[in-house]
Amino acid sequence: MAIQIEAKRIYEPYSKKDGYRILVDRLWPRGISKEKARVDLWFKEITPSTGLRKWYNHEEEKFEEFRMRYQHELDENKGLLESFFKKLKNNKITLLFAGKESPINHVVILKEYMSNIIKRLKL
Repeated sequence: MAIQIEAKRIYEPYSKKDGYRILVDRLWPRGISKEKARVDLWFKEITPSTGLRKWYNHEEEKFEEFRMRYQHELDENKGLLESFFKKLKNNKITLLFAGKESPINHVVILKEYMSNIIKRLKL
């Protein structure tokens, strides 16, 4: 069975169906305790760099350029992601993020990127 990737805001309630919960924000979300968050891994290394995040500033007109730059950063960490997936003992992961759900959120790009790795590795 292939690894499934879902995404949801960290403020949504925990569910056993989430599988392995990964926080994919560089900063810890405001107003939520570590106990309530129930995060299995805080994977800062695969989040947009601080410089890129500040440059982008969730400005819709910059999204395509942001996508290219963020994918380039992910390419630099591809080995880390491949290693993570090979060691993963769960077939379901949920990417947790604090920002508002949006088609111009970095999680959209990350989910697609991770799905491509899973397909390539046949996991």
